[in-house]
Amino acid sequence: MQNYAIFTDTACDISPELLNEWNVGCVDLRFRRDGETAEYTQAQMSTPDFYREMREGAVFKTSAANEDDFIKSFAPALESGRDVLYIGFSAGLSSTVGAAFKAAETLGERFPDRRVEVVSSLAASAGLGLLVWYAVKNRDGGLTLDENAADIREKVPHICHWFTVDDLKYLKRGGRVSAASALLGTALNIKPVLHVDDDGHLIPVHKVIGRRMSLNTMLARMKELAQDEKPVYFISHGDCIDDAKLLEEKVTEEFGVTAGLITDIGPVIGAHSGPGTLAIFFLGVHK
Repeated sequence: MQNYAIFTDTACDISPELLNEWNVGCVDLRFRRDGETAEYTQAQMSTPDFYREMREGAVFKTSAANEDDFIKSFAPALESGRDVLYIGFSAGLSSTVGAAFKAAETLGERFPDRRVEVVSSLAASAGLGLLVWYAVKNRDGGLTLDENAADIREKVPHICHWFTVDDLKYLKRGGRVSAASALLGTALNIKPVLHVDDDGHLIPVHKVIGRRMSLNTMLARMKELAQDEKPVYFISHGDCIDDAKLLEEKVTEEFGVTAGLITDIGPVIGAHSGPGTLAIFFLGVHK
């Protein structure tokens, strides 16, 4: 076992149980109901309850992790004589990674013989989770901290994120589509297919009619971009497990491999994408 600890944050949408199995630490991002001051971590509200509230009209806001959050999380590992590799939420979507870099500087002064390597994933949800999975495989395969960090940074530009949403109003709230486009799109049953660009931002790419066509479009982009004949891929969903399984069936029929993981989109990401979001992540020739 290599002498460093791997950390990520709750934007990775990997369950606490699985992260514990992987021996990966997790820094909490928080969320709250609009108009309230009380904040929650993902462990404090069940995902089904969260999406039920959203469907009933609740609006949620999210908060990035701050420098102190990272210091409290990383310090015990450093005190025990281990270095830290942190793979974090896209810098294009959150200030979380920026806080991690500040924490690394502060901790470097307190622990001059230890290191904190911060990797900005330019990813979200199970795209970040997939990078963490690769880091765990690297660590367990004997890669050093430097070797592991270099490999993950090399993979960052090749993690493809393709996703669709069920209701455009959540993208409208986040400024991803205009109010007029959301209104027209809803009336015409338009389902956008989006991806994350090279700067880690969400970009609408396709506008298709109907849910099934959006899934077919995601499969088509995977066929076009996947690096491997039998790619490793993760699927995440916002309380729409049947659609996630249908997408897996389509990919399995095409590539002959089942999903490495099907996971819930938690409140930190779901607050912005809404119930019914469906996403697939894999290594591609380009994003």
